Amino acid sequence: MAAGPGGRRATCAVIAVLALGLAGCSGGEEGPAAEDKGKDKGKEAAAAAPGAPERAPERAPRLIGDGSTAVTGRQPNQPRTDRLASGEEPPQFVVFSWDGAGEDGNRLFSHFRELGKKYDAHMTYFLSGVYLLPESRRTEYHPPGKAPGASDIGYLRDENIAATLEQVRAAWLDGSEIGTHFNGHFCGPSGVGSWTPEDWVSEVEQAKWMVKNWRTTTGFADLEPLPFDYDKELIGGRTPCLEGQDNLLAAAAGLGFRYDSSGNGLQVWPQRREGVWDIPLQSVPVPGRSFETLSMDYNFMVNGAGEAEMRDGLLAAFDRAYDGNRAPLIIGNHFNDWNGGAYMRAIEAVIKELCPREDVQCVSFRQLVDWLDAQNPAVLERLRTLGVGERPEGGWATFLRGA
Repeated sequence: MAAGPGGRRATCAVIAVLALGLAGCSGGEEGPAAEDKGKDKGKEAAAAAPGAPERAPERAPRLIGDGSTAVTGRQPNQPRTDRLASGEEPPQFVVFSWDGAGEDGNRLFSHFRELGKKYDAHMTYFLSGVYLLPESRRTEYHPPGKAPGASDIGYLRDENIAATLEQVRAAWLDGSEIGTHFNGHFCGPSGVGSWTPEDWVSEVEQAKWMVKNWRTTTGFADLEPLPFDYDKELIGGRTPCLEGQDNLLAAAAGLGFRYDSSGNGLQVWPQRREGVWDIPLQSVPVPGRSFETLSMDYNFMVNGAGEAEMRDGLLAAFDRAYDGNRAPLIIGNHFNDWNGGAYMRAIEAVIKELCPREDVQCVSFRQLVDWLDAQNPAVLERLRTLGVGERPEGGWATFLRGA
């Protein structure tokens, strides 16, 4: 089972894993937001964060609500979306995604964002809403079935909230996507797996509220707004510990979702469920082992795999798709220092190896579903007939001609 982020009060159990590294389980960098930290602290922390964000588009922004977010025009740095011609070989897509997506003392958000810019990789950052809510305002979060303010991943310090805001803003300007990892990250019997569709609606609306009102809750009046309307930007997510997907999907289309990546699946072309694209994590090889594991850093860790095994396993999964059915390769990660940072080094090596290739497109989930929606449904239906690693008999020109 894949896991999501954790925090100061989270255990390091199999089903409750943090997104900001093991430091979160032991106290580490993350802690409560002090009530006396205000807007000056936010500006100072943001200015100190590495990878200074790009300037907002020159068009004057139209502020939304309290000015936490703004309409700034079309998102920059987006790829073209073309329909396959008859008999044309599909592109090889790779999606790198990050659960939790907060900037802590390890500064991994900024590191991988800069890496993406250098190696032509757009990514999806699944932001946990509570990472923008100060602990002093925690009781304004009402998780379904829990006490107000409850969170299994804790809350960030003010300086980390400010740094996270700067990286979220910059990531969008880079061309990447801001999705959701929801809020309190509750796993297990009384967690998100027990939630109703109505509970998921409440959780998503609260996640939006935290993103759209950070200026009010933090007092960071000197930080620039996030350059997007989150009601329109938010089109998908990944549930904590990959639990509760069925009831989430029952509500997803009504929430404006176009996809969900909370499932367990194989390296085949995705299909729709409940009106949205179901794009799961995938079973991929573990070199030297007789089994496969999910395409996520946490799952390699709990199976005792190291840096080389994760790197080589993901590259083997890529080769299997590239030489076979060309199904998108879906990879999930957390900003962590597990096993001495082994999995971060592994994913960095994979990005450097794959994304610069001319025949590979490292895209966000939004960009992937834009491409899927642009295709002839008959072509996608035919692609879904191909099994894992199966190359079409007679080649692509024959297989997709006239589809």
